[in-house]
Amino acid sequence: MNRWPKAVLIVLAVLLVALLVGPFLVPIPPLQGTLPPERLADPDSQSATLQGVRVHYKQTGEGQPALLLLHGFGASTFSWREVIRPLAKFGTVIVYDRPAFGLTERPLKWTGENPYSPEFQAGTVLALMDAHNIQQAILVGNSAGGTVSVLAALNHPERVKALILVDPAIYQGRSAAGLTNVLLQTPQAQRIGPLLVRSILESGNDILRRAWHDPSRITPEIWDGYRRPLKADNWDRGLWEFTRASRPLGLDKRLSELKLPVLVTTGDDDRIVPTQSSIRLAGELPNARLVVIPNCGHVPHEECPQAFMQAAPSS
Repeated sequence: MNRWPKAVLIVLAVLLVALLVGPFLVPIPPLQGTLPPERLADPDSQSATLQGVRVHYKQTGEGQPALLLLHGFGASTFSWREVIRPLAKFGTVIVYDRPAFGLTERPLKWTGENPYSPEFQAGTVLALMDAHNIQQAILVGNSAGGTVSVLAALNHPERVKALILVDPAIYQGRSAAGLTNVLLQTPQAQRIGPLLVRSILESGNDILRRAWHDPSRITPEIWDGYRRPLKADNWDRGLWEFTRASRPLGLDKRLSELKLPVLVTTGDDDRIVPTQSSIRLAGELPNARLVVIPNCGHVPHEECPQAFMQAAPSS
């Protein structure tokens, strides 16, 4: 009778050792064929060191208002390609790659604030504005870029004239806390994390298909545009550090503080951030207008740019 408890303890001990030691035994092959981000840049690419990080951006148009475009998770400046020039008819347009994405530098060591943290992400918005002597801007944020836009507006309401939130991820991710965050900080997770995020090389295709109402319209050029940043040095380490630094922000509890004009726009077939979440957000904001674009998914500025532009200028 006493053998069973002892056997169970032995099995548990073996499992514990495997969990503690196993990740350090997994080989982590180096990425092959990556390049410094600047070697992947376009002719109209620019860069600036903001808060100690070299940030890739593009700029077009002139005058007021100034519009800053913030892409979502796994995207880059490329995702705004269809609307950059149309928006530039109204003023200065700056689109940039948020830290951990696109062709922005992925620092592996730093002192001070974590460059992948939500606070740093929001601070980059203000640093980019300061670098261009922009006192106030309209922030246009898609998905997680909408999250950063809202955080920046809450932290510095005097600097944000209005918000255009495109399928914003405000209510998502609130449960990713507690034990999950603790596990992400362990040495074991830090060891194998970059290897795990490399799976986006394959899973990213499925995510992009889900983001479109009609994925058959995704051209080879669009596939290439999304995969290009995955050729940048240390993209896996940067994405892993971003994942570790992410946490629930509770922005949905602070929506009443946003007194500025807000346009919330969403596709009626958003399978990433449910359409109903955007409808709910517009109803909970004090000064919001809602536009639901028919036959469109999570990225209306890409899939339905004409309908997007019909909504955006009047915000």
